Amino acid sequence: MTIISPALIIYQPMDITAIALQSGSNGNCIYVEAGGVKLLFDAGINGRQAETRLAAHGRDIRRVDAVIISHDHFDHVRHAGVYQRKYGLPLYITRKTYDTAVKRHPLGKLNDVRFFRSDGMLQFGGVSVEAVATPHDASDSAAFVISSDSKRLGIMTDLGHIFDGLSEVVCSLDAVFIESNYDPDMLETGLYPAFLKKRIKGPEGHLSNIEAAELLKATAGKRLKWACLSHLSEQNNSSALALQTHRDILQQDLTLYIADRYASTPPLFI
Repeated sequence: MTIISPALIIYQPMDITAIALQSGSNGNCIYVEAGGVKLLFDAGINGRQAETRLAAHGRDIRRVDAVIISHDHFDHVRHAGVYQRKYGLPLYITRKTYDTAVKRHPLGKLNDVRFFRSDGMLQFGGVSVEAVATPHDASDSAAFVISSDSKRLGIMTDLGHIFDGLSEVVCSLDAVFIESNYDPDMLETGLYPAFLKKRIKGPEGHLSNIEAAELLKATAGKRLKWACLSHLSEQNNSSALALQTHRDILQQDLTLYIADRYASTPPLFI
């Protein structure tokens, strides 16, 4: 298994480029560029953070073609209105997610809202975005597969549990952002109240390091080039522990990255 330092990454033009601008319960946003199309997945960080972090990698947020929302939780949707009003970005969201989000969160005025199904398909020129419905505890949660030519990138977070069909989706990918939320021992002995521990490890919560690693072990083959461990808990996990768990379980040469809770990854390519 190879762990790549950002300092060793050399830019090469590829079919798909991805940057996790931030990942975790404090805010989520992933930038994906493919075939001239530029997309943001989720709007859990503020506009200035998104603009600054994209600019640091030579990208202009005003040239993004769409913001696509995975579900209605605060850390994924809270700044969607700002992205639209300040930067003029159209918002793609399921109807149920929209109805719940506008009731629960102060999103402000939204002028350009476009609905999709949590098991449907979006098309942006030659780039397709397949939504994959997930059993996370939101009104209409979805993961995503972005396809450009023959390359496929998965954004697989807030999954609930390893549901039917998930392994087949991951088998089809060239790279994946995969939820690796918590270490079971840290969660069990930590300070969270019992109801929250039950929610996190329950069938509508999050995947543990062990579950994520076992999923990758069962599906990783010649096609999967890298996995970016995402949505790590600040209280119940650590980057070092997540990586070590994956190394111990995978026992194979798969490049791993970590999506940071407070900063962006370097551009990742397939």
